[in-house]
Amino acid sequence: MTLRLGDIAPDFEQDSSIGKIKFHQWAGDSWIVLFSHPADFTPVCTTELGLTAKLKAEFDKRNVKAIALSVDPADKHLEWIKDIEATQKTVVGFPIVADADKSVATLYDMIHPNQSATATVRSVFIIDPQKKVRLTLTYPMSVGRNFDEILRVIDALQLTDSHTVATPGNWRDGDDVIIPLTIQDEEVIKQKFPKGYKAERPYLRLTPQPNK
Repeated sequence: MTLRLGDIAPDFEQDSSIGKIKFHQWAGDSWIVLFSHPADFTPVCTTELGLTAKLKAEFDKRNVKAIALSVDPADKHLEWIKDIEATQKTVVGFPIVADADKSVATLYDMIHPNQSATATVRSVFIIDPQKKVRLTLTYPMSVGRNFDEILRVIDALQLTDSHTVATPGNWRDGDDVIIPLTIQDEEVIKQKFPKGYKAERPYLRLTPQPNK
């Protein structure tokens, strides 16, 4: 199964480090970052889960819940969490799905046979409160993810959802944004963007970021 942007993220019920999880029910009205790991007790994964744990305050500010997954059982996750907390000097406050039967990995196409026939690659799914998939990323097993980029994309998605704007390359919260080509009426532009805009070209109009 290939998940595309705008698809509803598949629901599932699976064991985890905090007990049985019904995914859509657990997600509630939050944004979700669902990310998979090749295996427990592996070095890159240990650093990634530590980074995620340390970002809890940043995720909370954005109404985001994190949930990890690997194809190991829950008891192994619980032992691994002890190592993560000891080595990364943090507290793992999010669940790790125990996908021993690979049912979730199959639903989300997380196993890429040319990487491994059994372990998941480093998949990332950003899912909005309507359960729609808004972003997908896939990293190879040897490369750790950039969690600053994950936060940046969530900021951009939430801003573009609440205001009729687009974000330029390398945009960060507070930078200028783009007025979409769908808006051409100057009176509408004045109303929506009272701070004015600068047109580098007729199709490239930059305006200060609207207030959130």
